[in-house]
Amino acid sequence: MTAHGTIDRPLTHDPLKQALMTPDTTSEQPHGSAHADFITAGAITSRQNRTREMQLIPEAMARAHMDDRMREADAERHALRLLAARRMQRRAERVSLRARRALAMAVMH
Repeated sequence: MTAHGTIDRPLTHDPLKQALMTPDTTSEQPHGSAHADFITAGAITSRQNRTREMQLIPEAMARAHMDDRMREADAERHALRLLAARRMQRRAERVSLRARRALAMAVMH
């Protein structure tokens, strides 16, 4: 008699080495037991997905870092444009006052 192991006590914990689950037609399966089409491919793909996700973490972190840097650069450019606009506005106001004074001086004399 060969012992195949059970779900609670498998022969091995490695999903690659576990035998495929096949339906047992001789006994009535309890309610909530594993379906007959369950294979270890699910475990393999989930493990591969985790590995792929782990490999993509540095790329995602670099992308988030670059997004932060781009936002900071945009904010800095916006602040510099605002400063330049205020500087030009003050210059325009001074020129306007100078022109008004010159016009007043011309009218007075």
